[in-house]
Amino acid sequence: MNLPNKLTVLRMAMIPVFLFFLLWRGLPNHYLWALITFAAASITDTLDGRIARGRGLVTDFGKFMDPLADKLLVMSALVGFVDVADVPSVVVIVILAREFLVTALRTLAADNGVVIAADRWGKLKTVLQMFWICFTLLFLWMMDTGRDQNGSLFVAMAAIYLGGMVLVTAVTILSGFNYLWKNRQLFLRSK
Repeated sequence: MNLPNKLTVLRMAMIPVFLFFLLWRGLPNHYLWALITFAAASITDTLDGRIARGRGLVTDFGKFMDPLADKLLVMSALVGFVDVADVPSVVVIVILAREFLVTALRTLAADNGVVIAADRWGKLKTVLQMFWICFTLLFLWMMDTGRDQNGSLFVAMAAIYLGGMVLVTAVTILSGFNYLWKNRQLFLRSK
């Protein structure tokens, strides 16, 4: 197993650790630990792709597991946020639906001998999701420790949290429609 694939596997192994920190409220600074774990896992996503492409280490395992690891990491955070951050379940359902839809589209494409690579909308979606999740974890940590709960920083962070959620949801939906539109011929072929 090459280094990029090891980083992908490491990212997947970090998911239960992240969830442990996110959900165990009895641990002091658990949101901070969750933030550190999530950020470290997110960094492995950037590293494994750069190393794989830069050193010519792209493998079928990596092509399959890297996006799966990303989806599992982000989805675990979002599902956890329904409980700890009051993220509306409809937001999580919409984002999950997009991920399943694009995965199904890629499967259909593969059956037709077509590879659907991530485009800039898909990459933007992933980056925005990961930044928003990190920001939300920071915000949760601030609320949990009682930092500046009546101050202007708290109000600004609450606005960024809500605006970020709307932006992430909108870009996720646009990205999904973009994949469907660009690959609509696959549906015509499969009839």
